[in-house]
Amino acid sequence: MTGFVFVGLGGAVGALLRYAVSLLPYRGTFPVLTLVTNILGALAIGLIAGAAAKRQAPEGLILFLKTGVCGGFTTFSTFSLEAWQLLEKGETGLSALYVLLSVVFCLAGVAAGMWAASRW
Repeated sequence: MTGFVFVGLGGAVGALLRYAVSLLPYRGTFPVLTLVTNILGALAIGLIAGAAAKRQAPEGLILFLKTGVCGGFTTFSTFSLEAWQLLEKGETGLSALYVLLSVVFCLAGVAAGMWAASRW
């Protein structure tokens, strides 16, 4: 039962952080804020997973950070909606670029986080 508490509290923190990013004053066509959020989330989850594996972190802390904070912060559903909306607007190239950049940079973020954790 305590696992639910850790995930719930972390999810609240992640959601609040996500909302804070959405308030940044960018209003262009390309969904930069979601892309940046997902890259930061990927970097964070890589760092957390790498550090947890190296340091044997408590399960409650991992649930709070990885499942809660990162899960509440990243925005795959928003990413999917924005990619679809670009397609609906006929912005096929922009949508493809967004999907490509999201996948490539988020994988790079996880790798960078794992690398950073291994250097700790």
